Amino acid sequence: MDAPSALPALPEDGVRRVLCVVAHPDDMEYGASAAVAAWTGAGIEVTYLLLTRGEAGMAEAPEVVAPLREGEQRRACSRVGVADLRVLDHPDGMLEGSLALRRDIARVVRQVRPDLVLTANFEVEAYGGLNQADHRVAGLAAADACRDAANPWVFRELAEREGLSAWTARALLVAGHPAPTHAKHVGRREVDAAVASLRAHEAYLAHVTGHPAPEQFIPEILREGGAAAGTDHAVVLRMHEL
Repeated sequence: MDAPSALPALPEDGVRRVLCVVAHPDDMEYGASAAVAAWTGAGIEVTYLLLTRGEAGMAEAPEVVAPLREGEQRRACSRVGVADLRVLDHPDGMLEGSLALRRDIARVVRQVRPDLVLTANFEVEAYGGLNQADHRVAGLAAADACRDAANPWVFRELAEREGLSAWTARALLVAGHPAPTHAKHVGRREVDAAVASLRAHEAYLAHVTGHPAPEQFIPEILREGGAAAGTDHAVVLRMHEL
């Protein structure tokens, strides 16, 4: 039996901007932030768009948790070279796949005008169990909003009232997908940056009972990606051309 082929490298010629769309603070920090560190290290502008403030993710009251988690996310961003963090006010734990959510994401796509949009796995089953509800909604909304942003006749008010013309991203990338199509090769520096970005969520990690230390499992995730890509470390992604 022939050995499986290594995943091809992500095509990135001419990429200047990447937009990452996820539901919560910390969602980018389970491996994908290594790719972000590689992009920013190469001079590519990366924007994070969080759809919620993660206020329902800890035992304390939401009005206490929301600013705490946003602060931790800003520190996580600084570890991987991201200066542009945008956070929406959709309700954590109750994210709805509405037209309003799609419009909010499409607005940022048109503002940022990214070449690539990255989101997280939005399958019903993911990460060894049932995927969290907000993750499913966020990923599907990101996929739909990419098309909305490209269609001048959808959310016409974005152009007519806000001056945001249609924009077509090159591809949608899905991190954490069980059937990746491409790999973003990363080095030791990016692995260390990814570990540091997750460690920045100090209060959240302390809240999660039995959560392993980031240095115990993030490098292993990236080594597994590297094995699929024929390199030491990689972030594996499913790419959908747009």
